[in-house]
Amino acid sequence: MLDDIDIKLIRLLQQNARYSLKQLAQEVYLSSPAVSARIERLEKLGILTGYHASVDQQKLGYHITAFINLAMNPDQKPVFYPFISACPNVIECNCVTGSYSMLIKVAYPSTQELDTFIGQLQKFGNTKTQIVFSTAVEHRGIGLQEYQQLSEEK
Repeated sequence: MLDDIDIKLIRLLQQNARYSLKQLAQEVYLSSPAVSARIERLEKLGILTGYHASVDQQKLGYHITAFINLAMNPDQKPVFYPFISACPNVIECNCVTGSYSMLIKVAYPSTQELDTFIGQLQKFGNTKTQIVFSTAVEHRGIGLQEYQQLSEEK
């Protein structure tokens, strides 16, 4: 499946998706065409799903980050999913277990705009909102040490 070079390439791309093929090749001691072929293979396998820029929301005026729990009936999903997908301030939406069925991460410039959005969500069910004061760990790539250990044991 994946070897140490694949894992190192994934780590490097998670750190900086703008690394050039030449830089990646130097890091893993392969030629640029070999690295390109490996990246293409990882994309085809669905392991690499995209390349993203990291943005400072605060500097763009989005001072409020919040997590909203939403309790809704499963039969509402066909209407809810298109609605939530069309909301530009929704960073992430997950169907979860527990008392609430959806966990939604949003960013807004103000609490007033957040409150308006919560009002729109409440047509689907009860909500519970937590506003983020600070973030100890920013979004980061997945750690691959466990994967590497599992593959070595096989």
